[in-house]
Amino acid sequence: MSYRRIAFAAALAGTACVAQALAGEPRAVIELFTSQGCSSCPPADRLMGELSRDPSLVTMSFPVDYWDYLGWKDTLALHGNSVRQREYAFTRGDREVYTPQAVINGVMHALGSDKTAIEKAIVRTRSVDAPLTLPVGITIDGGKLTVGIPAAQNVAGRGEVWLFPITDRAEVKVSRGENHGRTLSYYNVVRRWVKLGEWNGQAENFTLPLSQLADSGLALTDIDHLAVIVQSGAADKPGLILGAATARLR
Repeated sequence: MSYRRIAFAAALAGTACVAQALAGEPRAVIELFTSQGCSSCPPADRLMGELSRDPSLVTMSFPVDYWDYLGWKDTLALHGNSVRQREYAFTRGDREVYTPQAVINGVMHALGSDKTAIEKAIVRTRSVDAPLTLPVGITIDGGKLTVGIPAAQNVAGRGEVWLFPITDRAEVKVSRGENHGRTLSYYNVVRRWVKLGEWNGQAENFTLPLSQLADSGLALTDIDHLAVIVQSGAADKPGLILGAATARLR
């Protein structure tokens, strides 16, 4: 399959640690939209594994569900991931929705298996759009997560604050569809979406008990680290990523 397009396009309570944003602010947030039902995706998934080792990048895999009808139901997909990818396309105005697709800093896209194209997009977004100029701090202490965001200075003063619980690596044996018989590895897989709130340009802290990271389909032991982003626009019109940080749970 050539890369696929669609038209419209430990318990942790009681532990104490402090985790701040990466040394220096990250230079890019890379979101990979991928699918276990897409034979073009494994090279992009492997590249995501490589990029995840770069401490200057915040990398996240967003498995989508719109290829499930081809014969294999993606075991990691969230429908919200598919919606996010489509909303990005509508916001950009190009309606480009395909797998594997990387979205860089919320404003540009590139073929997810093309490292050179991704690097060029990072450079372009940093020179044209000035992403990730807002420092974000994460503290984990006494079974509670606190996200600290300062007052706006040289950055647009409004955005949504999102928390993503992440599994570092997941291996899936695919028994049907285009990747049947293969065992595939996925890196930095987003397992849930948690909206912490709105940031209106004033210094603000957002708190959440770690126990609330789990739900009926996700145990705390499945979560290796957390990513937090502050993003301009809204969930139905996502824009430039203003700030981001990660913190390890285990």
